[in-house]
Amino acid sequence: MVYYLSLGSNLGEREQTIRRALELIGQQVGTVLRCSSFYYSEPWGFTSEHPFCNLCCAVETSMEPLAVLAATQSIERTLGRTKKSVNGVYSDRSIDIDLIQVFDDAGNEITCSTPTLTLPHPLWSQRPFVRIPLEEIK
Repeated sequence: MVYYLSLGSNLGEREQTIRRALELIGQQVGTVLRCSSFYYSEPWGFTSEHPFCNLCCAVETSMEPLAVLAATQSIERTLGRTKKSVNGVYSDRSIDIDLIQVFDDAGNEITCSTPTLTLPHPLWSQRPFVRIPLEEIK
């Protein structure tokens, strides 16, 4: 399967944190096939003086979506994220890794709707910091 992930950071050494997250994704999730350029943006959904650095990547893995979610959340914690966004309340963060879309080996999009994961990500097309980097690697 190929997963499209969005990574973002607006605290600390943003680019370095994203690069480290990509290394950990390669070690714990699967093969990172492609990465977009860095994309810089103002925070979305909240106000902060800290702009975001974002990128999207394509990752090939045989892991199921909930296992990939668990792995990416573990990576977030490893890289210092202590607080998750809840009910649309966002805040500054050292790293955020979102699962955006997943495709099986035949190229069919996989959908998922659980209390912890919705695929495709319901807001991705409304977010330029996801849409533009994603277009770059598709």
